[in-house]
Amino acid sequence: MAAKIKKGDKVVVLTGKDKGRQGEVVKVMPEDNRAIVSGVNMIKRHTRPTQYDPGGIKEKEAALHLSNLAVVDPKTGEATRVGFKTLKDGKKVRFAKKSGEVIDV
Repeated sequence: MAAKIKKGDKVVVLTGKDKGRQGEVVKVMPEDNRAIVSGVNMIKRHTRPTQYDPGGIKEKEAALHLSNLAVVDPKTGEATRVGFKTLKDGKKVRFAKKSGEVIDV
């Protein structure tokens, strides 16, 4: 099955503590149905000092379930569902269901 959310997509969080926040997808884990979005779902990790890193309390992004994310419509800037269609040249592309705008280039 083709991926509705890919790395580099601009997405909005639909539920949870970060509801309404937008960010870019940094990593997608399809086997776990999860994605990491930059600047969203931040957690604190206590790290031990190493030879290269002084350690301390570091903040990083935690993974979100794909069902809690929606792609941002390139035309309106709102959350939209994603569909697939085949262009005249035979290329399969993703499009925003709200505006009909093609997401892939």
